[in-house]
Amino acid sequence: MLSDVSTPQDLDDRFRAALTALGAPAQRRALGEPLPGGAPLTGAQALALFDAQLTSRLLDLAGRWLRSFGEGYYTIGSAGHEGNAAVAAALRPTDPALLHYRSGAFYCLRAAQAAGAFPAGPAVPEVDGPAALIPEPRTPADDGADADDALNAGTPDPEGVTGTWAADPDADPSDFDPASSDSGVARSDSGVARSGPDADPSALGEGPSDLGAGPSALGAGPSDPGADADVEIGSGEATSTEAPLVDGGGAPGSSLRPGAEAEAASLPAGAGVAVDAAGSATAGVPELPLPDPGDAYAAAARDVLRGMVASAEEPIAGGRHKVFGRADLAVIPTTSTIASHLPRAVGMGLALERLRRNGRRADGDAAAWPPDAIVVCSFGDASVNHATATAAFNTAGWYDHTGLRIPVLFVCEDNGLGISVRSPKGWVAATLRARPGIRYFAADGTDVAEAYRVAGEAAAWVRRHRRPAVLHLSTVRLMGHAGADAETAYRSPAEIAADVARDPLLATARRLVEAGYATGEELLARYDERGWQIRRLAEEVLDEPKLASPVDVVAELAPRRPVRISRAVADAGTRAAGPAAGARSEAFGGKLPELAGPLTLAQSINAGLADGMLDHPGMAVFGEDVAAKGGVYGVTKGLRDRFGAARVFDTLLDETSILGLALGAGVAGMLPVPEIQYLAYLHNAEDQLRGEAATMRFFSRGAFRNPMVVRVAGLAYQEGFGGHFHNDNSVAVLRDVPGLVIAVPARPDDAAPMLRTCLAAAAVDGAVSVFLEPIALYHTRDLYTDGDGEWLAEYAEPGAWAARHVPVGRARVYGVGSAEDLTIITFGNGVRMSLRAAATLADEGIGSRVVDLRWLAPLPVADIIREASATGRVLVVDETRRSGGVGEGVIAALVDGGYVGTARRVAGLDSFVPLGPAARQVLVSEEAITQGARTLLAR
Repeated sequence: MLSDVSTPQDLDDRFRAALTALGAPAQRRALGEPLPGGAPLTGAQALALFDAQLTSRLLDLAGRWLRSFGEGYYTIGSAGHEGNAAVAAALRPTDPALLHYRSGAFYCLRAAQAAGAFPAGPAVPEVDGPAALIPEPRTPADDGADADDALNAGTPDPEGVTGTWAADPDADPSDFDPASSDSGVARSDSGVARSGPDADPSALGEGPSDLGAGPSALGAGPSDPGADADVEIGSGEATSTEAPLVDGGGAPGSSLRPGAEAEAASLPAGAGVAVDAAGSATAGVPELPLPDPGDAYAAAARDVLRGMVASAEEPIAGGRHKVFGRADLAVIPTTSTIASHLPRAVGMGLALERLRRNGRRADGDAAAWPPDAIVVCSFGDASVNHATATAAFNTAGWYDHTGLRIPVLFVCEDNGLGISVRSPKGWVAATLRARPGIRYFAADGTDVAEAYRVAGEAAAWVRRHRRPAVLHLSTVRLMGHAGADAETAYRSPAEIAADVARDPLLATARRLVEAGYATGEELLARYDERGWQIRRLAEEVLDEPKLASPVDVVAELAPRRPVRISRAVADAGTRAAGPAAGARSEAFGGKLPELAGPLTLAQSINAGLADGMLDHPGMAVFGEDVAAKGGVYGVTKGLRDRFGAARVFDTLLDETSILGLALGAGVAGMLPVPEIQYLAYLHNAEDQLRGEAATMRFFSRGAFRNPMVVRVAGLAYQEGFGGHFHNDNSVAVLRDVPGLVIAVPARPDDAAPMLRTCLAAAAVDGAVSVFLEPIALYHTRDLYTDGDGEWLAEYAEPGAWAARHVPVGRARVYGVGSAEDLTIITFGNGVRMSLRAAATLADEGIGSRVVDLRWLAPLPVADIIREASATGRVLVVDETRRSGGVGEGVIAALVDGGYVGTARRVAGLDSFVPLGPAARQVLVSEEAITQGARTLLAR
């Protein structure tokens, strides 16, 4: 008996019963014909969409089945959202897609498109003028292939198999035997399911034809006159394996008996004709073939199943996470369950349009996206309320308002629920409609024809106008949020039943039958055969290896190739001194930085950025106030005038969007250098670094990457200016992000070389770096006494870049006095204060070595251990906070490295930085360093 909840077994039983009840159409129609009623789909296309939908549904059932015996690790499914297959069909397989976790049908259809298995369609009506026709989906294969080529030949099974995905908590996958009579199913040699343990594989069930003919083995119609057929005639008459199909008028050379042409002309569209040895013809209704075990849908299913079981052979994340992604399908993995990928989508749209307008392709090994590509990203209705979604919509609309084009199609799949929290009726539509600069489209996501039509209109509009749009798909949710979700706790039986009644898979099946393309029994056989295929695939992937060592897990986290980075820096110097010397001189207005005399930290960074722009054509500098103003501290002054507004531009005031633009630009093939105006502002958007930027290589095994160098003005010690929003000294959240590179240049002669290293690492390895610039040192000129100019430094000429290269994770050591009594380990503002303190100690006869870490991640552990062991006394000067500060990591590195000497910390208090002179009460001071050293030496 059917229950009131949409459990896997209940949903399967209901669907099977509903298919059986559909019966047979009054008249059959050829698959190549358009759907009745003007829908922009052929029967073959509708059947391909059904295949994608049913594959996705069966994957959901497989996920629950695998979980029932502890072998599956992901049960969030796509049931109820299978209408997104129509969105995929309306796009091109080269359009980059960022998909949320209910995108199973989209993924399966995209795989079919890329394999050339989605049939060409009929002519479609114009949308918004002649140039905005709904595009035929492009595939790598010939778009002109016959529609029936997408159908895979096989033997029909009119009876079907029940209970394929019954979840048994005690089940053992090794107990399953496809040929076992205990399973209630016998298999023929061709792998076709038969009902009953004693079924005869050669027996064919009675066909649905109203003419009484047996079932045809092919669904070929008049559009395929050369198709082979294997037709059983009546109840055992002679058969022919080469029966020509009626073309409506008796083709020349036909072997039909005299008068058969007129008889054939009256047959239902798509009817087949079998001819016996005497030349007698018998009409029959063509049946749908069963799915090919090796088709694109099966391949997509294997991908998804591998993700469910954490197989190391999963094609995108390699067992690290279950995500939808594959480079050859242009599906970019997203690891979030909410909307944090939307800012990236906006950034990618902006980058693609800039690349298109500039007539250039992406740099490096990034995908070469077509010039008219559009970006699609999907999300749920609850995510509309998330801050990252709001940021993405606002940024897309803001840029559209300014006249910049961003070709992004947002797809909101609205099932009315965020786990158990309801979206108020009408709220999502009102929210999406109200977004300025974003065109609104809406469709019933359970109606595959309507969804395809509207998605085609939306995609064509975005592609033509290069402007953002949102497609609001109404969907349903079946089987709850995930495997452990008891939806009866927050939904009534009537609400659940209403969703089941709108099952999009059943809606597509009903349309296929009512239009005359199939019978319910044929679709049930198709469902069952695909079910067996996926069950076999699920059992196969169970035996595949898992990630079995820490090295395997982190292999793609942030691979670093220091030799290649060093070579890249040297090559940049060679180009700047040689073939690019003229362009470099022109860009600097004839005033080369190496000839300008000693520079400040800010001036050195400015020159380093200019040299980077010259060497990396895909590099762009952007952020709040960086263009016209040149940055609030003048660090980017003059860059826009030298390189133009397309490469140096101001953004809106939103750090999430700034980083999102960088994420999208990086994956599109550019080298973005965004600026976060103050360190405190980064905390508004830090998940864009943690959850999005740093995870890209990890969850795509390097297939995708988002290289970027994030410049952040930060740290404290701004005299006369402050409050914790401008004097923030918190970097703990950055140091906790796996794979993230954190550079902190303290001196001008380190700043430009370290910046070159970060840019080279981004270009070579796709590295994500944070370049943390101490604000208080930007314009500092002196070290010990006023006017000594010892904090200034010369800018290296290109020929010296290789020799002055600063590798990631290497410290700089200063010797003061004998340098034999004390090791001071520090960074940033602490370097200048420690050098001043060391000078005071030297006057007392104490020799110090000051170690500038320069890199907070990865820490220069080898340098730390070596310099600490040289004196046996270590003073860690940490301008960040005592709890969660950098000093904790340094002390831990010493302990882990076997250091046996003494150590002490001088660190900032666990406090926010107050305004004015009060800041001195919580920050490290030069006096505190000197006193800490004396205390340590007195032990």
